[in-house]
Amino acid sequence: MTEAVKTDEKARIREEVRKAYAARVVEGTSCCGPSCCSPDESVTKVPARSADAHQAAALRMGYSAEEVEAVPENANLGLGCGAPLHHARPQPGEAVLDLGSGAGFDAFLAAQAVGSEGKVIGVDMTPEMLAQARVNAEAGGYDNVEFRQGLIEAMPVEDGEVDVIISNCVINLSPDKAAVFREAYRVLSPGGRVAVSDIVLTAPLPEAIAESIAAYVGCVAGASLLDDYIGFLRDAGFEDIEVVESRKAVESLPEDDPIVLSVLEGTGASSYDDLAAEIRGVAGRVLSAKITARKP
Repeated sequence: MTEAVKTDEKARIREEVRKAYAARVVEGTSCCGPSCCSPDESVTKVPARSADAHQAAALRMGYSAEEVEAVPENANLGLGCGAPLHHARPQPGEAVLDLGSGAGFDAFLAAQAVGSEGKVIGVDMTPEMLAQARVNAEAGGYDNVEFRQGLIEAMPVEDGEVDVIISNCVINLSPDKAAVFREAYRVLSPGGRVAVSDIVLTAPLPEAIAESIAAYVGCVAGASLLDDYIGFLRDAGFEDIEVVESRKAVESLPEDDPIVLSVLEGTGASSYDDLAAEIRGVAGRVLSAKITARKP
């Protein structure tokens, strides 16, 4: 799938993503992508509903144990591919916007950083995620956090309303990333900054993977080439764009991975071996990257 996505296809992608992430609230499954976007496969052997699995996923992304323990229990669903707040560095009194805020994990950490004089806005398109986030906010007594339903390509946020934008493994799921960054530029105040953790590609994916909706929902097929991703930021008007960290997101796609099973079904391949070469080539092309930028 490419950035040039037709309108009806955008709607289909959003609906599939919405359903998948709604299920993750209900079922308690974790991880943004294959092998939880990590080469550490031992962690994925922990039962998906276990709080230990979610904690382990967050630690692997770069959060500290203190950060994991500082938010309401159900805020950490083990989703994401990094810790963007560490590079956003929100300051007391600032306004922070979390794109694809989920159950509120990053939003609550940001709320602690900006304090009572600051505010945090979480935007998410999935009602189930928003409901869980609002319950968590009440449980944690977060008076400086609000969650708004909407698309990150058309944010329910005023021009110049926020000082900092963060996002954790979400923008890759958008079928219109250029629009996301145009909106980010619009809602940031002058001098405002962006810090995202996201999945990007070093080379195009094999067609069988690129056209798989399971691979899209799994944070793989929707990912852009790194140069294109940076280009979207630059075209939106951002400056000082920097890839502050990047690492291989996955070591392999095993035979029982949902992405592999979906590709096998979609292509009519009779076995994993029929697509083994293409599947093996995917891991080396998928990076987890932290990217920062500034609005002049």
